Amino acid sequence: MVYVLLICLFALLALSVPIAVAIGLSSVIAIIFAGNIPLDVLAQKTFTSIDSFPLMAIPFFILAGTLMEKGGIAKRLIRFSNSLVGSLTGGLGMVVVVTSMFFAAISGSGVATTAALGSILIPAMIKKGYDRSYAGALQAISGELGVIIPPSVSMILFGVATGVSIGDLFLAGIIPGILIGASLILMVFIISKRRGYKGESNIPKGEVLAAFKDALLALFMPIIILGGIYGGVFTPTEAAAVAVAYSFIVGFFIYKEIKVKDLVAILSKSMITTSIVMFIIANAGLFSFILTREGIPQKVATFFSEVTASPIVFLLIINILLLIIGMFFDGGIAIIILAPLLTPAAVALGIDPVHFGIIMITNLAIGMCTPPLGVNLFVACQIANIRLDQITKAILPFLAIMIIDVLLISYLPQLSLFLVELFK
Repeated sequence: MVYVLLICLFALLALSVPIAVAIGLSSVIAIIFAGNIPLDVLAQKTFTSIDSFPLMAIPFFILAGTLMEKGGIAKRLIRFSNSLVGSLTGGLGMVVVVTSMFFAAISGSGVATTAALGSILIPAMIKKGYDRSYAGALQAISGELGVIIPPSVSMILFGVATGVSIGDLFLAGIIPGILIGASLILMVFIISKRRGYKGESNIPKGEVLAAFKDALLALFMPIIILGGIYGGVFTPTEAAAVAVAYSFIVGFFIYKEIKVKDLVAILSKSMITTSIVMFIIANAGLFSFILTREGIPQKVATFFSEVTASPIVFLLIINILLLIIGMFFDGGIAIIILAPLLTPAAVALGIDPVHFGIIMITNLAIGMCTPPLGVNLFVACQIANIRLDQITKAILPFLAIMIIDVLLISYLPQLSLFLVELFK
């Protein structure tokens, strides 16, 4: 049954069938081929895959991100970031990274971060004399912070797929996210020093305080979300609903940049994105059901235990595997399918599941910025008006530093677990 499932899956992918459809269709064919599974299971498993209270956080965070994109939060975060680092060598490049970190702590999506900020910052960098491909590459790699810094849709998916606490995953992503942001800023400085990208010299005195006041409501949002979760005020799912209410109030009543006429477009965009995500989850749930029924998670755990008893070697193999998979598969799909398979093997070798979740999410986040299917690359290419081969060459130094970050996160578990243990 598993052989039929995999053969059909790869055959459909070879025919350029969309991944979500290929997963669902191959699962249906495998169940029909087995002949001993009632077809009612198709409806039951696809429905139960999305019939989950934690998954309700996804449409709420998607809607919150869209509201914030339209509500003027992005430009205020850019102004504040520019006041902090804009005068340094490569200052505008650093603004891209710093703003992405702030926006990531609000949006939960890598694509949303790349699109919302890139539409403003990529043209600004090009106007300031930055190389077009470098500007696109920097925004693409910075955008992946959206799935690493909490709240994160990828963390919600991992938590639902494995039963790991979503709140713990949110905590565990904070330090790795800051580490990656800092390393990207360092790379920006090195490249800017070599290419002569100077910072702004005309930042007004007192701009930091003025920009901070202007962006205060935007900066306060992650504090409300994460503080509410760890203060026991609400669950991650309820926090997502709070994020929607907060972003609407700020954008509509305070900043007054969301108009009544914009609400239909905002809700429509959020609904379409949510439908796509839920369709993927439903089909991946059916796929996972077949793998679980055939005992594949246990076989995978047994395989790795026979290959190596060393967590160090295991993590090296997993990192290479996930980096390759991330080049060809959407991160959400990869998490839903692979997390239930690989997490038991990691736990069997003594690796904390929360730590393993951050490793997996970080690896697959890199896939958002690697050809041939890196979604952030396509978004950045469209904004910067460049070809994929141009942005690929420019992003290589940033991918190198990201791989170093992944190794540090993998082999220094306290980077992920320190805050989790601190709040227990």
